[in-house]
Amino acid sequence: MTAKQAAEHYALVAAGVVIVALTAGAFWLSYAHLAQVAGQHGLGSSPVRRWAWPATLDAFIVAGELLMLRAGLRRVTDRWAIALTAAGSVGSIALNVAGVNDTGSNGIVPLLDYVVAAVPPTAALLAFGVLMRQIHQLVDQPVGNPDPELVRAPELPVTVPAAPATPSTAVPGQPTKPPSETAESRPRGGRPPSATLEELVGIGRIALAEHGTLTRSGLRKSVKAKGLTISSERQTDVMAILRPEIEDAAGTSPDSG
Repeated sequence: MTAKQAAEHYALVAAGVVIVALTAGAFWLSYAHLAQVAGQHGLGSSPVRRWAWPATLDAFIVAGELLMLRAGLRRVTDRWAIALTAAGSVGSIALNVAGVNDTGSNGIVPLLDYVVAAVPPTAALLAFGVLMRQIHQLVDQPVGNPDPELVRAPELPVTVPAAPATPSTAVPGQPTKPPSETAESRPRGGRPPSATLEELVGIGRIALAEHGTLTRSGLRKSVKAKGLTISSERQTDVMAILRPEIEDAAGTSPDSG
């Protein structure tokens, strides 16, 4: 349990204790005053009936709140539960206020007497409603539900499959490119990949060494035999680079190309 969760837990427990104490005290004050009113109006000779009579109002509040809790858990609205709670609460407040006796010497009841009589049933109603709401939230919350702020999706490592190594043609005197650079320089698809200028020069130099001469068509055939392609512009560039070597090998003029 983190510090935040512990603080919330203790705060909820403390609030629950206060709410229960407030509810019990307010109900007792309201119930006792209604019992006194009942004793002053026809039930004074029977203490049992005098103390049982307030339950005919306050029980409506308890029953209505419990039915509202059940309706909330079922995600429905129970109009009867609301009506029971309203009837019991309004009746309890009205009778507590109406039962205020004359305490003044001039026959006028002070306003504060009515306030004192109305506070306990009103506080009992509000406190009991808050208590039912806390119970509703506690029951409605899934068991073991962690703090949403602490739930984070695990970051899975993303692995990229390595591209298969492409065999490169080793040309004497030419640096060998790494397989990754060779794979990136060649397009994917059904068409044979194109080669770099250095690779084409190396292929042309090998063909010149094998045949003693090198022509444009011979260069194209050698490149095609390696599974590569070459454009006309690249042919011109390769022939221009190898022309001194071609002249030296053939011992003729530049027109031999």
